[in-house]
Amino acid sequence: MLITAFQRYLNNFKGFSREIWILTLITFINRAGTMVLPFLSKYLKEDLNFTYGEVGWIMVAFGFGSMLGSWLGGKLSDKIGFYKVMVFSLFSSGIFFFVLQYITSFWGLCFGMFTIMTLADMFRPAMFVSLGAYAKPENRTRSLTLVRLAVNLGFAAGPALGGLIIMGIGYQGLFWVDGSSCVVAILIFALLVKEKKKATQHDAHNSVLEVASVFKDKVFWIFLFVSFVTAMIFFQLFTALPLYHSEKFGLSEFQTGLLMTLNGLLIFALEMPIVSYFERKQKGKMKIIFWGSLMMGLSFYALLIDVWAGMLVISMVFISIGEIFAFPFSNAFAMGRAPLGHEGRYMALYTMSFSLAHIVSSKAGLGIIADYGYQTNWLVMGTFGVIAALCCLWIQKLLRFENK
Repeated sequence: MLITAFQRYLNNFKGFSREIWILTLITFINRAGTMVLPFLSKYLKEDLNFTYGEVGWIMVAFGFGSMLGSWLGGKLSDKIGFYKVMVFSLFSSGIFFFVLQYITSFWGLCFGMFTIMTLADMFRPAMFVSLGAYAKPENRTRSLTLVRLAVNLGFAAGPALGGLIIMGIGYQGLFWVDGSSCVVAILIFALLVKEKKKATQHDAHNSVLEVASVFKDKVFWIFLFVSFVTAMIFFQLFTALPLYHSEKFGLSEFQTGLLMTLNGLLIFALEMPIVSYFERKQKGKMKIIFWGSLMMGLSFYALLIDVWAGMLVISMVFISIGEIFAFPFSNAFAMGRAPLGHEGRYMALYTMSFSLAHIVSSKAGLGIIADYGYQTNWLVMGTFGVIAALCCLWIQKLLRFENK
């Protein structure tokens, strides 16, 4: 019985091209090395002694750099090709991570975070466009899921290891590991994967849709709001929650890392089977995103019960399930909505919604905590999850009207 279940799990990973597997490998290497992010707010607050307000502004610079990088990455992917953008982005951001550890002033870190995220987040829209070139049309959602699994498996290993590195040699070690992982990952990609032009034809769903401009696509803009909101509440994992773990329950960096690891392991174990199941059943993507948004909202309502540390685990399970439902299918919806030749622009706006979410999540979340406390922040974030779910119902209604 167990062997049959394991074989069925492995069957979900069949049918991918060699390039997709290599892209997955470099994504894992890169993400496992990205140990700075889960501890960035703690590093700024506790190691460099910045105030909540200063930490919030540095995170704002981080987010604006991410937005600019996402826009440039999408624009350049349509102009010069995703391959060149990916190689430049990872290599240059890896080198800059080595430099970043030596910057400790407030304005220096604002500029440094802005610069490194501009370089690093050029990679994301280019990577999404590359999936359209290297993945078979029938495997696109699963290919996105496979790459996301690499992200989350790396995320499962990274924070726990990062916590040990901090306890052993300090925060500086994280910057060296992060920079090295970027350089190693892109060298593997450049050596093993040849540049390939984007596919000349989309699948049937894509070819039906023709819009004059992404700025006139009403459905896509409401969808971007949903993506922004779900990302905003998800990014609390990297800003407010690590501080909450420490200040409310006295958790160490390693214990916080273990909670983050739980998220990564749940994604690794459940996401591909769930995505494969929904694809076989041909469930509407927006209906699945609706449940994901709702689960994310509930994960923060769960934190309102603050008398038992076990609620941190329950909340992490809720947000992990919400992530499984929301993110792979929102990736696929954005790719499927893009007309031929506009993939970079669509994916740039999609990734920019995440960048904007990072700005708002850190600044608003830490601001609410400073003025009103953690409980008010959890209530606000949970309510935003419910609003995103209602917007999903609105999009479903518009899509039914559009397809008449």
